[in-house]
Amino acid sequence: MKGVVLSGGAGTRLRPLTFAMAKQLVPVANKPIIFYGLEDLARAGIEEVVIIISPTTGAQVMATVGDGSRFGLDIAYVTQAEPLGLAHALRLALPLAGDDDILMYLGDNLVKRGVRDVVHDFEDRRPSAQLLLHRVPNPSAFGVAELDATGRVQRLVEKPEIPASDLALVGVYLFDASIAEAIDNITPSARGELEITDAIQWLLDHGRDVRASMVSGWWKDTGNKQDLLHANELVMKDLTDEQDGELIDCRVRGPVQVGAGSRLVECDLVGPLVIGKGVHGARSVLGPNAAIGDGSRVHDAAVENSLVMEHVQIQGWRLRNSVLGPRSAVVGPAPSAYVELTLGERSEILG
Repeated sequence: MKGVVLSGGAGTRLRPLTFAMAKQLVPVANKPIIFYGLEDLARAGIEEVVIIISPTTGAQVMATVGDGSRFGLDIAYVTQAEPLGLAHALRLALPLAGDDDILMYLGDNLVKRGVRDVVHDFEDRRPSAQLLLHRVPNPSAFGVAELDATGRVQRLVEKPEIPASDLALVGVYLFDASIAEAIDNITPSARGELEITDAIQWLLDHGRDVRASMVSGWWKDTGNKQDLLHANELVMKDLTDEQDGELIDCRVRGPVQVGAGSRLVECDLVGPLVIGKGVHGARSVLGPNAAIGDGSRVHDAAVENSLVMEHVQIQGWRLRNSVLGPRSAVVGPAPSAYVELTLGERSEILG
């Protein structure tokens, strides 16, 4: 089985963060989102992966992910010149997959227990396609699957006004080689894209076996700020203590990770909390549910339930439910209360 990871898209719901970076590279607990998916594929026994990239952020993705050796994967890259749909992106990867089975994974998704179980189930049952599903309270915002009593998929509907089920498509799809024929026989949707749901529906309409599996843990689509912060909170529920930095007169409560080369003085550290490498902090309250990126400086401040990326400067402010892009700064006279901010790369608030 080959993996296909989609890492294109404009990430408009995460702007201003994604004006200068791919949404799949936004960190959760100080690790790029796409890394979690690649680790899942490796744990499932997949060795070769094609990453679909866009012309605007592709070089950044390639530089960050590399050749895949850190994950035990052999990674190739294919550029999707225009955003013409998920099925179009998959079709670009098919020449590199040959006749092998394919696992397609949307690179901005997080799945609690990974994909190993669904890969094994697909290999045992040998359907034409298998979808990963999760029950959601707002199915109208997703592609939705309708199942029969045996768990076979009967119909797919993209963002239905009146949903027939609450089973949302998670963004993990497994296919045998017949998906190529399906993609070749569909036409662009009203928005001008080749939809993967239309390709799967073509398989169903032509009598192919399409099955579904349920996510056994949690699943997050990290397409907006609220989901990104919630994903960070969920990932850090499994955090363990690992303090490689220097703590001087600090108070530590709960699981806290501090990277090598970090130096924290007179800080209150409330877990779960992740602090990267080379971070300097003084007289600050950090956490819970906060991630502080490598090389950041946090003085006389408070940060909770927030994502702070690398080389950020925070001086005197109290932040909550915030996301600060790389090399941004929040300094100068500050409000007395906690504030919520979203800053893009190299943005500054000077009080």
